[in-house]
Amino acid sequence: MTTTSDQTAGGVSVECRELWKVYGPKPLQYVERARELAPAAVEGDREHVAAVRDVSFKVVPGETFVVMGLSGSGKSTLVRCLTRLIEPTAGEVRIDGRLVSTMSQAELRHMRRHDCAMVFQHFGLLPHRRVIDNVAYGLQVAGLPRSKRQARAEEVLSLVGLSGWESKYPAQLSGGMRQRVGLARALATGPRLLLLDEPFSALDPLIRRELQDELVRLASVVKQTSVFITHDIAEAIKLGDRIAIMRDGQIVQIGTPEEIVLKPADDYVRKFVENASRLQVVRSRTVARPGLGVAESASAGEVLARARCEGQSVAYVLDNLGRPLGTLAVDAQLSAGDLSRSAGEVMTRNVPRVQESDVLEDLMNVLVASDGHVAVVDANGAFVGEVDEKAVLRALLVGASPAQPMRVAG
Repeated sequence: MTTTSDQTAGGVSVECRELWKVYGPKPLQYVERARELAPAAVEGDREHVAAVRDVSFKVVPGETFVVMGLSGSGKSTLVRCLTRLIEPTAGEVRIDGRLVSTMSQAELRHMRRHDCAMVFQHFGLLPHRRVIDNVAYGLQVAGLPRSKRQARAEEVLSLVGLSGWESKYPAQLSGGMRQRVGLARALATGPRLLLLDEPFSALDPLIRRELQDELVRLASVVKQTSVFITHDIAEAIKLGDRIAIMRDGQIVQIGTPEEIVLKPADDYVRKFVENASRLQVVRSRTVARPGLGVAESASAGEVLARARCEGQSVAYVLDNLGRPLGTLAVDAQLSAGDLSRSAGEVMTRNVPRVQESDVLEDLMNVLVASDGHVAVVDANGAFVGEVDEKAVLRALLVGASPAQPMRVAG
């Protein structure tokens, strides 16, 4: 997504340390008792409600950090504490190293206008302004000329599927359309930090998927940092670089979507992910097994003998940077002359391959068109391991374990 300022909307870092939000007559005393005497000391306290309990996490620049939980788990309170829309009771929040709790009201306003954009489930639009003017409002506050802010507003309205509605007023729109206007207004300023509290919950499935795709693209193009609140595990898996699961104000597990699905911390997390599709979560590197990689110059006869000895059905012929050039199958019918030649001279040059970051859904499409073996390579194209049908079935049925380092024969 393009930005309206001269600066690219680079991502910011976010850090929470021992964050608490307690409602009641003596919230600080409640926190002190819980910290000093252990959580059991405040059990049975009917005067206080701890919406956020001792939460700590870090979000790195450019990351999409998803917070999941049931209603009442504290996830919405948490995201509002980040910019002090709700004042935390205790703990620290830092955005790009700046301590939010010590900011003046003027500094907070500047941060909220220029660095952060917030999209909540019920986004407050200005009823007396047209849709296009609602979207351009933040740009107007920032002092952008009218022609530029109108053009930018039209661009993001097209993104959220509201082209043609520019001159309407919020009261003339459905609830889902108003929510899309709110998202467009947040995106228009090219914020460095995007805070989203279930922003797509009222949208129809098609628009919801399109906006999810746009957030994924935004993160990769301008290194957008986002904290995204949802109760939908499929949405969390699609959007999140990492996911935090909350229960009763606490974070019970933080991990990548793959870690959350394959290694849930407890039964609460397990129930969240039990219906998650592993096809869209598990990575190729996780199901890859060690493959036999050989140099081009290695003797074909020696390579085949070693492959048989190690129970390998195929050897991968690699260049000097470890990238697969071809394969040599154990059942290949080679003449005596061919056996004495180098592996690089007699190999089969077609090597089906996938990136180690590709999910099983991508892998299966390649596997179906292959001879049953697919090379897994890293971002530089270097050989990591191999995958066959059994590895995929194992991952779908009983989980998977990471590959061990490959063996390379000289």
